Amino acid sequence: MSKRYTIKRHDTGPFKIDYEKELDAQQFQVVTAASGPTLVIAGAGSGKTRTVTYRVARLVESGVPPDRLLLVTFTNKAAREMLQRVEQLVATDVRRIWGGTFHSIGNRILRRHAESLGYTASFTIADSEDAKDVLESAIEDAGIDLKGKRFPQPGLLQDMLSLSINKGLPVTDLIASHFPNFQPLTADIERVFERYAKRKLASNTMDYDDLLLNWKRLLTTCPEILKHWANHFLHILVDEYQDTNKLQAEIVDLLATVHRNVMVVGDDAQSIYGFRGAHFENIYGFAERYADVHVLRLENNYRSRPEILALANASIKHNVRQFPK
Repeated sequence: MSKRYTIKRHDTGPFKIDYEKELDAQQFQVVTAASGPTLVIAGAGSGKTRTVTYRVARLVESGVPPDRLLLVTFTNKAAREMLQRVEQLVATDVRRIWGGTFHSIGNRILRRHAESLGYTASFTIADSEDAKDVLESAIEDAGIDLKGKRFPQPGLLQDMLSLSINKGLPVTDLIASHFPNFQPLTADIERVFERYAKRKLASNTMDYDDLLLNWKRLLTTCPEILKHWANHFLHILVDEYQDTNKLQAEIVDLLATVHRNVMVVGDDAQSIYGFRGAHFENIYGFAERYADVHVLRLENNYRSRPEILALANASIKHNVRQFPK
C-alpha cells in the first residue's frame, strides 16, 4: 500500500518576504518587534545592516507609508544601499522614505522652516574653509588683536565651538575641561562666537554643526513644527546609535514624543568617535529615558573565527559599563 506525503508550505501571511526563512532567530525577533521603544544591542558581524534593512521592508509591507519612515544612518551611502535593498525586496519606490545622516535630514527639514529661525530656504552651507574666514572676520569684529595676545587661531576656535555644540557643553565649561590654557580668554572667545553667529545669520549661512543645532532649536522653540514632525514620523530607526552625540540623541527623543516608535541599533563596545563628540552614554541612557523599552540582542557572529571572538571578548570584559553579549 502506497503512502501519501503532504508537503507543508511555510505560511508567510500577508507578506511577500518569508522573513523567518531569510533571517536567523534573533534577527527575526528584531525585524518583527512590536511597536514602541526598542534598543537593539548588535554585536560585531551579527548582520546588523541586513536586520535594519529587513525591518524597514517589514514596516513598508505592514502598511506604514514610506514617507512616514525615518531611517538615520552613519553615512548617506549606507542609507542609499539599505533603501536600494528594500526596494528590491518589496518592489516599492523608496525615494519617499526619509533616509540619510542626521545632517542631511536636518538640512531637508531646515529648508522647509528656515524662516522660523530668521533664515531663508536658500541658505548656504559653509564648508570648513568658509567657516574659518567668517571666524576671522568675527575676531576682527570683537576687536581682538591676534598678534597682541596668545589667542586661539580660527581652526582651533572651530574645534572648540564644534565640541561645545556636539557635547552639549556651555563654552565656558568646554574651555575649562578641554582647553584650560585658554581659560583667561574665555570672555573674548565667547564674544567671537556671538559675532560669528550674527555674521552667519546676516549672510544667510549655516555651518555643518548648525544643521543639528538649528534643527533642535526649531523643534524646541516652535511647538507647532515639533508637533508636525513628531506626528509625521510613525517609525524612527537609528543605526550606529553608539556613535551619536548628545545633540543627536535629543533630536531623536523630540521626534519620538508622539508615537514613541523608535528603534535604535548599536553596540556600546564599538563606540570610537568620542573625539568628535559621540557620547556612548546615549546607548546606556536610552533605557532610562524610555522605561518601557524592549531590549533585543544580535549575538551570532558571521564574520570572525572563534579565536578572534574569544580575544575580543576577553579584551572588553573588564569594561565598567557594558551590555553583556
